[in-house]
Amino acid sequence: MRNAYCRRLYKLMAEDERIFALTADIGFKNFDSIAADFPSRFINVGVAEANMTGIAAGLALSGKIPFIFTIAPFVTLRCMEQIRLDLCLQNLPVKIIGAGGGFVYGPQGTSHHAIEDIGMLRTLPNMTIICPADPLETEKAVQASLDLKGPCYIRIGRNGEPPVYQYDYDFILGKAVRLREGEDITLLTHGLSVANCLAAAELFKMEGLACRVLNLHTIKPLDEMAILAAAVETGGILTVEEHNIIGGLGSAVAEILAESGLAVNFRRLGLKDTFIETYAHHSELQKILGLDPPAIARAAKEMILTEELLTPQIVLN
Repeated sequence: MRNAYCRRLYKLMAEDERIFALTADIGFKNFDSIAADFPSRFINVGVAEANMTGIAAGLALSGKIPFIFTIAPFVTLRCMEQIRLDLCLQNLPVKIIGAGGGFVYGPQGTSHHAIEDIGMLRTLPNMTIICPADPLETEKAVQASLDLKGPCYIRIGRNGEPPVYQYDYDFILGKAVRLREGEDITLLTHGLSVANCLAAAELFKMEGLACRVLNLHTIKPLDEMAILAAAVETGGILTVEEHNIIGGLGSAVAEILAESGLAVNFRRLGLKDTFIETYAHHSELQKILGLDPPAIARAAKEMILTEELLTPQIVLN
């Protein structure tokens, strides 16, 4: 996905001299062609992410279109004040690219895990949040971000992610993509969890159950109509994401469902409000944390088989 980002960025920079590429001392091989062919519009600020955000704001105020890039927690959590005041308050068209969303950088530990980024950025006015599922969708997200007049966060993986899309399609900001049909339950997901949800749906099918899979590539704004349709048309909704269950996609969907007044079987699958204390590779962490295909399929099946009262129960001690 990093390579896909750089490919599309190179093409855009060749077409539009307003576009600048900024990095915080990472991605040198990825940016070699950009640095060689557009040296006056490529800036490596060093390990100074907050400064990079401020520089991008200045460029945007000068009529430029800056793309800033580094590891996801460094370009979001470390820069929240600058993003809030320099970018969102002034509604500037700065594109924030966070590599290694979720816990892609598993062995590097908590400092490199992006498990709160979506929740924090969702609270900021004027911010758009996009989480592509594969290299093709990454390129489409980068292209679509050019039409935004305000700031945008694009949360990508690293490299080597499997393709989700086997065909071209129309990418529309704020519109979910239905990747699989089904009426027994709906998996709502985004980014690096999409491939696992599709694999889980295959396991689901082997048991004679049909699982709808929706890729909500745009977390803000969300496709409310697709979510409400799933609530009405299927037997339940399970959100799946590499993020804290507080603040991420699950929270956003819960807000929509609660305000709709619909009674729906609903569950969030993600990190259960905890840090990851195990040092392991991405796929190992997915298994340990219950976000691999078998675990997703089990959670979905449990929702269907368990007779749960949809009317909230209040217990007073």
